[in-house]
Amino acid sequence: MDTMFMVTLEKNIKSVKDVLTSQDIIVFEFNSQEGKKFAAVYADGLADKQLLGELVVKPLKTARENCSLEEAKGILASPEVKDGKKIKDAVNEISDGNVVLFVDGEKDFLIIGLKNPPGRSVAEPPTQVTIKGPREGFIEDIKVNLGLVRKRLKSENLKVKMLKSGKRSETAVALIYLDGVCPEGLPERIEKQLAANEIDIVPDSSYISQFISKKPRSVFKRNGTAEKPDIFCAKLCEGRVGLIVDGSPIAVTVPYMIVEDIQAGEDYYTMSYRSTIIRIMRVAALFIGLLLPALYVAAQLFKIQIIPFQLLLKISSSVSGLPLSPSVEMFLTLLVLEILNEASIRMPKYVGLALSVVGALVLGDTAVKAGVISTPAIIIIAFSAICLYTTPDLVETTTTLRWIFLIIAGSIGTFGIPLFVAYLICYLVTEQSYGVPLLAPFAPLVKNDLYDSMVKANMYSLEARPQAFGLKNKVRLKNK
Repeated sequence: MDTMFMVTLEKNIKSVKDVLTSQDIIVFEFNSQEGKKFAAVYADGLADKQLLGELVVKPLKTARENCSLEEAKGILASPEVKDGKKIKDAVNEISDGNVVLFVDGEKDFLIIGLKNPPGRSVAEPPTQVTIKGPREGFIEDIKVNLGLVRKRLKSENLKVKMLKSGKRSETAVALIYLDGVCPEGLPERIEKQLAANEIDIVPDSSYISQFISKKPRSVFKRNGTAEKPDIFCAKLCEGRVGLIVDGSPIAVTVPYMIVEDIQAGEDYYTMSYRSTIIRIMRVAALFIGLLLPALYVAAQLFKIQIIPFQLLLKISSSVSGLPLSPSVEMFLTLLVLEILNEASIRMPKYVGLALSVVGALVLGDTAVKAGVISTPAIIIIAFSAICLYTTPDLVETTTTLRWIFLIIAGSIGTFGIPLFVAYLICYLVTEQSYGVPLLAPFAPLVKNDLYDSMVKANMYSLEARPQAFGLKNKVRLKNK
């Protein structure tokens, strides 16, 4: 009988090791004081060994010689224990970082939640820095991120559905929404779209963002993002559905409106007058960054009379003798800026800082003195780059559009710029994100939502949730 028990334990261990052949898969066999045999299998570096000893090994030392699986489950001090039957499930749980406990003489096993993967601590995200307001940001651990959300939304209507994405990575994805607030059927639609896409690995939420996007090849994105739990929770309360991906510090939210990226979390923690001014400034900076290089080239090539006379004299003295045409000059300057930006990001921190200084001062000054590039071109490109980064969530889109505007200005001229702007407006008017127009609340015009768009009204004017979402639960604030 004892031999049969030992064969059963060894068979279970062999079944796992036949699949997980790596040396970092640890099998820890131990006995109780009365001789009952146990085996804990886990991935080295993912499971918490200290908790394994305190919550599993130490309690099981008191187990009887004929201890069953259910009795062992009752002895364990770990709060997260569930039954397992298939070896495939054991393999998946071990790969996920949990501990699988085999009991001698039992075919089934126990899955113990002792996952403790390496990760960084909660800190302020680099792209959503605030002076006023919370400074906590999401990290790469999905459990910590869910805890940050639960910390702020203690409602019983907060629903979290755990999904898996990636055939080989089995990446955990949390689909989060407020039941009774978000549009009916939206969580199910998103879940269906995720299930329709199969890929080997999902390392970041940007993969999920493209999976649930209706037009993933478009220049304009269809999903919002959030790196801070306060912003994420505020979006959930407006009726959106959120997706948190294990291994990514950036959460995805839908539906999405372009006006979201003009807003910032700090707008809601400062005076409404200042928030309104800052938002108008962001929009103005966005258009300046997009159109200024193109307008400069078009004016020099086709409509020089639109430049004020005194400014024209200054520009003429700067560009006289240059070997390059205005369009080629602007292209070259913009190309150098993009290369410097990419190199400074990829290089080590201190080398990148030195490279930025060298590129900005040495190369720029030398190019001007050598007569290759004019001073106005450097000023315009530098100011354009600064303006675009006032809305960092739109940088991917705006930098691409800036190149297109520059090409149009150099080939068609001043008439091409308003034509392309009109085309973009017509395109955006017809585009939606899960039934919500991208240009809402401006096109179509939703008067109630204008109080939190370009203009940031006081808190009492935000009584209703965004009407562009078509929600049944419309009341957000009740003033008693």
